[in-house]
Amino acid sequence: DAAIVTPSPMENPCAETGMQPYDYSQVLCMSYLFYEAQRSGPLPADQRVTWRFDSALDDGSDVGHDLTGGYYDAGDHVKFGFPMAFTATMLAWGLIDFAEGHEIAGQTEYGRTAVKWATDYFLKAYTAKNEFYGQVGKGDVDHAYWGRPEEMTMERPSYKIDEANPGSELAGETAAALAAASIVFKEADPSYSETLLATAKELYDFANNFRQNYDVSIEDAYYYYHSFSGYGDELGWAALWLARATGDDAYLTLAREHWDEFQLGGYGGSIGWDDKRGGVDSLFYLLTGESQYSDLVNQHLDWLRNDAPYTPEGLVFLNAWGSNRDAANAIFLALWGAKNGLNTELNQEWARGQMGQLLGDNPRYQSFVVGFGVNPPQKPHHRSSSCPSLPEDCTGAFNNPGPNPQPLYGALVGGPDEDGSYNDDRGDYQHNEVACDYNAGFTGSLAALVEISS
Repeated sequence: DAAIVTPSPMENPCAETGMQPYDYSQVLCMSYLFYEAQRSGPLPADQRVTWRFDSALDDGSDVGHDLTGGYYDAGDHVKFGFPMAFTATMLAWGLIDFAEGHEIAGQTEYGRTAVKWATDYFLKAYTAKNEFYGQVGKGDVDHAYWGRPEEMTMERPSYKIDEANPGSELAGETAAALAAASIVFKEADPSYSETLLATAKELYDFANNFRQNYDVSIEDAYYYYHSFSGYGDELGWAALWLARATGDDAYLTLAREHWDEFQLGGYGGSIGWDDKRGGVDSLFYLLTGESQYSDLVNQHLDWLRNDAPYTPEGLVFLNAWGSNRDAANAIFLALWGAKNGLNTELNQEWARGQMGQLLGDNPRYQSFVVGFGVNPPQKPHHRSSSCPSLPEDCTGAFNNPGPNPQPLYGALVGGPDEDGSYNDDRGDYQHNEVACDYNAGFTGSLAALVEISS
C-alpha cells in the first residue's frame, strides 16, 4: 500500500530528564516504547512507533477464533504464549511494587497499556473453559522469512492446550499474569480487573487439575521455549499471585502444597521465563513474612553478589544466551529485596552497579540499550527494524552493513560473552537478539532505580 509511508528516521519520543548517573527515567520510557514496536494486530491511534502498522490481522482464522493482538516474541513474528505471559507478569510486578518510580517518571499509563496489550490477547486466547491458545505462527516457517510483519504471507497456524492435551506451565504462567494484572487495574479499571481475576482462577485450576508439560501439547514450542524446570514453579507462582490478588488464604495453602511437592525452595541462576523459583520465594516472604523464605531470598542475593560468575568487566553472567536478560532479572530481585528490607544498602549498591554495566559503565563505555547512551547497538537482530521505511523493499536488509534504518529504541540486546566480548552484529542472534522477556525485569528495575535516585 503506497499510502503507508514511514517517517524516517523516527525521533526518540522519550525525552532526557537529566537524572544522574544514568537517566533511568528516560530508559524506562524507552523500554515501554520497545513494547509498542513488538505489537501485533491492529494498532491504536496513539501508537508512538511510527514505522509499525497493522499486521497479522488473520491470526486465528484457521481455527475460527479472533487471535489478533498480543506481542511478537523477539526479532521474529511468532506469538509464543509462554514467554509472553512471563513478560506480562513481570511488567505487572514492576508496576505494583515500584509504582512510585513509575509515577515519578510519568510512565504508569504506558506501563498499564503495555500489560493490557498482552492481557487483552490472553482473554481472547481463552476460547472456552480449559481451552487456551498458546501460540500463533510456526517457528521454522516464520524464521525463514526476513521482512516486516505487515507484509507476511506465510501460514500462521494456531496451537492450543485443552483437557485432552493440557499445558500446565502455559496455563499457570498466564494465570499468574492475569492475577498480577488484576492488581494493576484494581483501581484504574475495576470491571476489567474482575474479568482478569476470574479468568486467572479458571486457568490456574486448568493448570493444576490437568497436569502436563505444555510443550508436549504444543510441540513446536519445544524447540524454542522448552520448559526445563517443569511446571511445579508455575503452579506455585500462579497460586501466590492469586493469593496476593484475592487475599484468600486458600491459594496460599495451595502454594505451600506446590512448594512441598515440587521442592521449590532454593534455586540458582535468575528468575526467567522458564524458572520462577526466585519469584516464588520472594512472594512467599511478602505474603507471610516468614524467615524461611527471606533466608532463601537472602541466600540467593548473597550468591549473586559474591559467588556468581561475572564477565571481566563486572557484569553478572548467568546464561550464555541473552546474558543481559538474566542480569536484568537478577537486578529486579535485588532491588525488590532491598525495598522489602533485605540487606537494603548492599542490594541497592549491587543493582546500581549492574544496571550501570547495561547502560554503559564498562571499559568500552558501551550501552546495550538501542538508542540510549554512548555507542549503543545499532544492528539488533530484529526483522522489521532492519527494513527501510515503507514502501521501500526490505530485500537485502539482513546483510546491510549499516545500522538498522528504524532505531528500535529501548530494546535491551542479548549481551556479551562470558569473556566480555561483544560485537554489534545483526547476524549474531545469540548476542544481538531482542525479545519481550529481555526487557521485562529490566523495566521494573528501572522504575525501582528511579525511586531511589529521585
